[in-house]
Amino acid sequence: MIESTTPERRKLPQGQKLAIDFGPLAVFLAAYWLGDIFVATAAFMVATVTAIAASWFLVRHVPIMLLVTGAIVMVFGGLTIWLHDQTFFKMKPTIVYTLFAGTLLGGLWFGKSMLAHVFDFAFRMDDDGWRKLTFRWGLFFVVMAVLNEFVWRNFAEQTWVYCKIFGFTALTFLFAMSQVPLMQAHAIEDEETPAQP
Repeated sequence: MIESTTPERRKLPQGQKLAIDFGPLAVFLAAYWLGDIFVATAAFMVATVTAIAASWFLVRHVPIMLLVTGAIVMVFGGLTIWLHDQTFFKMKPTIVYTLFAGTLLGGLWFGKSMLAHVFDFAFRMDDDGWRKLTFRWGLFFVVMAVLNEFVWRNFAEQTWVYCKIFGFTALTFLFAMSQVPLMQAHAIEDEETPAQP
């Protein structure tokens, strides 16, 4: 199984996690500088598959977001190279953001806080906290989908590339940091084990 529900799931060391999360983007940027959008797309596809394989090899677990993103990268990256049309790859972030937004907000509509199922092994919050966090991330992904569409349709290719790698990444990091107070306010502390007499 890709996803495990066991709380004992192994975690990647921080350095390896950063390499898996941001390595494909770094490869994409380097390939873009050395070649063009099509070379960068092919390199990004290879780097994404490598990141998925590395995660599975190291901890026998692939984060669901990486897995979904990887599948979409393969489809839209493949179409970009096959048809030699960069539009497909530029639309890829929009599809990813829309899918995540739909999953999170749709889950709330049916009374499910999807983030709780994905990240409950990492930190614990009460139900109200998970609902609020899920709703906020859902709206954030909607905004990011609209932003990606606006940038690639109205600006030069290079501008979109730099926005995708630096701008979108920075916005995601800043938004995540802005949610820390909410997470702290709704955190559930582990019960202390009574001292033995």
